[in-house]
Amino acid sequence: MEYSFFDLLRLIGSLALFLYGMKIMSEGLQKLAGDSLRKILTAMTKNRVTGVLTGMLITALIQSSSATTVMVVSFVNAGLLTLTQSIGVIMGANIGTTVTAWIISALGFKIDISAFALPLLALALPLFFSGKSSRKSVGEFIFGFSFLFMGLEGLKANAPDLSANPDMLAFVQNYTDMGFFSILLFLFIGTVLTMIVQASAATMAITLIMCANGWIDYHLGVALVLGENIGTTITANLAALTGNIQARRAALAHLMFNVFGVCWVLVVFYPFTAGVSWFVENVMHVSDPSVAVSFKLAAFHTAFNISNTCIMIWFVGLIEKTVCAFIKGKPEDEEYRLRFITGGMLSTAELSILQAQKEIILFAERTARMFNMVRSLLYEKNMDTFTKTYSRIEKYENISDRMEVEIANYLTQVSEGRLSSESKEKIRVMLRAVSEIESIADSCNNLARTLKRRNEFKSAFTPEQNEHVERMFTLVGEALERMNVIFHKSELTHNDINVSYNIENEINNYRNQLKARNIEDINNKNYQYQDGVYYMDIVSESEKLGDYVVNVVEALIDKRI
Repeated sequence: MEYSFFDLLRLIGSLALFLYGMKIMSEGLQKLAGDSLRKILTAMTKNRVTGVLTGMLITALIQSSSATTVMVVSFVNAGLLTLTQSIGVIMGANIGTTVTAWIISALGFKIDISAFALPLLALALPLFFSGKSSRKSVGEFIFGFSFLFMGLEGLKANAPDLSANPDMLAFVQNYTDMGFFSILLFLFIGTVLTMIVQASAATMAITLIMCANGWIDYHLGVALVLGENIGTTITANLAALTGNIQARRAALAHLMFNVFGVCWVLVVFYPFTAGVSWFVENVMHVSDPSVAVSFKLAAFHTAFNISNTCIMIWFVGLIEKTVCAFIKGKPEDEEYRLRFITGGMLSTAELSILQAQKEIILFAERTARMFNMVRSLLYEKNMDTFTKTYSRIEKYENISDRMEVEIANYLTQVSEGRLSSESKEKIRVMLRAVSEIESIADSCNNLARTLKRRNEFKSAFTPEQNEHVERMFTLVGEALERMNVIFHKSELTHNDINVSYNIENEINNYRNQLKARNIEDINNKNYQYQDGVYYMDIVSESEKLGDYVVNVVEALIDKRI
């Protein structure tokens, strides 16, 4: 078998297409992520068992555990699934892929999704160039989906074709008589092979050929199958390279699930393999040694994944904590996820309202962090750092839009139940607060956009302008800080709102003062007219932000939530 440098470039190009498809697919999902898709996925994965069944069903339908885990990673990346939900689906995918092996063995067919990639691109083309944003998002998702599978097929096609050249692996006969060390060695070989050929089905074919040729026995074939279960996780981890922290954690959870499974099976290796062998010979009545070994390997694969899921399903929380410990979150990695509103309503409306209260407090704190990011942009000279922070602000603004909708929908759902007049009033106030907090996030985004435009047009503020903007930002920051203090106070008086009113009056007066001063400075040629436009845009937007803060405080004082 010859493998040229050009073949290597084709392999790297396939990887690039795969990663790009993953990125486009996730971005399309994020834009398309309406309530319906989120509700469907939440309903399908509302507990561990339904999550496992969902993974099994999807994998059995598309006949590719790699495809399922890659899609799960993209769903997590888009905020449609939580890490806990994704772990259940991944467990189910591991069982589902064994169903595929039995279908191929019994019926001899397998769906090739990559064959539909080009027709899908043709169908998606009009959507991709549509003027309507929702259709364009669907088009982006289909484009990403197609590129992903074209890349995945390219990875398989351009990897060294070891299954067609099994003689290259004949040397392994020299390492078959080293006892349990041989088991560990072949487990490692199975892992590496699957990582190279990017298809556990191809590695399984290689395993069957090696067993049929008598190079290795049943136990070493099982060791290769165990290695394949670890090696197949590389696909999801490759997909997660372009994803966010939650996507990387989901991919690592897939790896950990399989590694933990392999570890406990190694402890009971000989009894477990003997049990599978007995089942094939005495229950399935397969006696022909040349046929029995392939059935034994398929049965072992199924028994291993079902047993592993039945055991590990009780440790989903531990897996989640472990991957979070390995991949620690950073402030810039914060993703969209409601922390307290996790599913349906609680047993009583009062408890559901309490959930929403906590979520709104979290929402308010997030907007305060967003404003602090804006303040950091004022003097930022490094363009890479500026761009990175600006991207975070844009991301926070998208998060705030979705949080507003999610919380408002939840409160609307709660209000449809039987509520006291006091609870109905609470919900009304909470809805007002959520709307105003989202407006604060919009103002923060507008401020960041103005600073970005100022930099793009090479405009610069004078030291005096910077001093005035800094003073305005300080006042707004005090207003936001006061708002969050009020959120956390158990007892409120009208004296609490007086402090916020005083800050707001100071912001208004300072805005008016700077507005009048700006006209004089432009007339005196202290700075260019365009510089004055950006300057006053920031001052005016800061004053609007202060108004939104006072509106939130008024709602809180009006009726304590």
